[in-house]
Amino acid sequence: MKYIILFLTLSIAFVVNAQQKDYPIQALDFTKVTLQDRFWMPRIETNRTVTIPASFARCESTGRVKNFMMAATKTGKFCTRYPFDDTDIYKTIEGASFSLAMHFDAKLDAYVDSMIQIIANAQEPDGYLYTARTIDKINVNPFFGKERWEKEREHSHELYNAGHLYEAAAAHYLATKKTTLLTIALKNADLVCSVFGPDKRHVAPGHEIIEMGLVKLYRITGKNEYLNTAKFFIEERGNFKGYDAKNKDSFKNGAYWQDDIPVKQQQEAEGHAVRAGYLYSAMADIAALTEDKEMLAAVDRIWNNETGKKMYVQGGVGAIGDGERFGANYELPNATAYNETCAAIANIYFNQRMFLLHGDAQYIDVLEKILYNGFLSGVGLDGKSFFYTNAMQIQHYLQHPDMEAERSGWFECSCCPTNIARLMPSIPGYIYAQKKDIIYANLFISGTASLELNSKKIQIKQENNYPWNGHLKFTILTEQAIPFSLQIRIPGWASNKAIPNNLYQFSDHSTATVSILVNGKPFEFQVLNGYAILNRTWNKNDEIKVVLPMEARRVVSDSLLKENIGKASLQRGPIMYCAEWKDNGGKTSNIILSKNAALSAEFKPNILNGVMVLKSQASKIEIQSNGLEIKTQSKPFTAIPYYAWANRGKGEMTIWIPEKITATEIITK
Repeated sequence: MKYIILFLTLSIAFVVNAQQKDYPIQALDFTKVTLQDRFWMPRIETNRTVTIPASFARCESTGRVKNFMMAATKTGKFCTRYPFDDTDIYKTIEGASFSLAMHFDAKLDAYVDSMIQIIANAQEPDGYLYTARTIDKINVNPFFGKERWEKEREHSHELYNAGHLYEAAAAHYLATKKTTLLTIALKNADLVCSVFGPDKRHVAPGHEIIEMGLVKLYRITGKNEYLNTAKFFIEERGNFKGYDAKNKDSFKNGAYWQDDIPVKQQQEAEGHAVRAGYLYSAMADIAALTEDKEMLAAVDRIWNNETGKKMYVQGGVGAIGDGERFGANYELPNATAYNETCAAIANIYFNQRMFLLHGDAQYIDVLEKILYNGFLSGVGLDGKSFFYTNAMQIQHYLQHPDMEAERSGWFECSCCPTNIARLMPSIPGYIYAQKKDIIYANLFISGTASLELNSKKIQIKQENNYPWNGHLKFTILTEQAIPFSLQIRIPGWASNKAIPNNLYQFSDHSTATVSILVNGKPFEFQVLNGYAILNRTWNKNDEIKVVLPMEARRVVSDSLLKENIGKASLQRGPIMYCAEWKDNGGKTSNIILSKNAALSAEFKPNILNGVMVLKSQASKIEIQSNGLEIKTQSKPFTAIPYYAWANRGKGEMTIWIPEKITATEIITK
């Protein structure tokens, strides 16, 4: 085995980055960025010290680890509910790998090694790895058939499990340079590639992600079979004849699986939102790596549809709980908003890839909105309580029973907590990107990036108090003068654009402008594709200061979102706000915030780990003691960042706040 691993290591060293076609822009690897950020570092550290250990502990206590142990001996009974429970271990290993690259922890490293050995023991000799079947091939679970991959198009998740294995293996290898998990993944991938393909077995994976995972293995090894199989899985969608295309039920017409029509013909974001996000991410990968213009046109159409007609104001997607799916165009109900945390994560992946394809800041605008709002709301401040769904409003007198009003420590289907564990420490890899002598500064997170330009090494140090303050500072650290173009994203919210495609708009036009100083002197800049272009020869300790205007703004919806007519949401910088019961007299369903009410921002260091709150005076509807009359009273109003709600107990919350009374409804409960 030692000789096999040594040969694998040498082989990888020679073929890495062998592919010629790729994204025109490359993200700066997460291992090249060191953070010193006051907002994200505490969260990433909590993820390392709380979320990841808690996830591993729950994988042990719930039987997920035991499943692998039983698979190794082929004795016992699969002891969790879902065959995709294997992936919770893979995702936690992925998160642990990112964490080890940022902050080496010998104890965590040793634990991950022990988990990898348990996984290796469970793998069958030909590379197959799926504990639910390996434990007992006779008494099979209803999720899968008696033969391998028999129900892959439906709910067996065999290829989904494999995809998360590949993602974890790639992260572990890149972070630690160890090949132990990569060896397992490559053995499984070789089996998959030998079984599926144009002249082999045909199937569209029931839950996408193997496509993304195969691309990552291709990037590491340069092995074309991995790229070709990923492309095959994508293009196999829409070719199954067993669906009833006329049936509006997406489970029967294939739309739930994004399998109703070939992907290159798809016009809308459809079906299960997590599956969709992983598929669209992989389509972007294939479009870049194979220069497939039809695939590129398809993801462009889908992105425009999603951001223009199917996204909530805080970046959430997947409005409909029945099927955890996208609804029809403009179907974005508030009371029953589903917004699975995993869907937010999948959409981060998708938007990052769209930026790498096109180099336009609008994709990072959406990514940032998701990151600070729709994603971050999914994990509590304690690092061990979570939302599976992310509500838009909680009103107890008419609350839908499926909407979560308080966080949970774990779920029977616990895909979201382990997905958070892997996304959180990967954030350094989203801050910068490079295209030859162009460096993109996409996210405003304090830390130091190490780059190479024309064989010359430079560093960029970023310092700020973002997202609470719009004053940004960049320092160029280089030993010799070097010409390059630094392109700093000017967020849409700083230039009167709430979100691309105008599904949401700011209610007023701000005249505040962005300013940039280079070495203390005003710098005249042009904006191209949402980026301030700073072309010059840079010297050691050159300093750039950017001031982004951070005003509290009202956001309104397209009129086709009927539920939001007469209401506004609140935004300051990248942060979306909500009203929560704790700050507003015990309820939020009685608040009217007029268009003319002034908004002020105030930092509160002693609540919710330190947040900027928005304050105003609002009218609050009060029921009189006789129970026969109502009146409004002017009361103090406070809004907190949406990501921070449900950390102080259970109660009402709303993002959309009425600006006037348009109707009344008597509830007799």
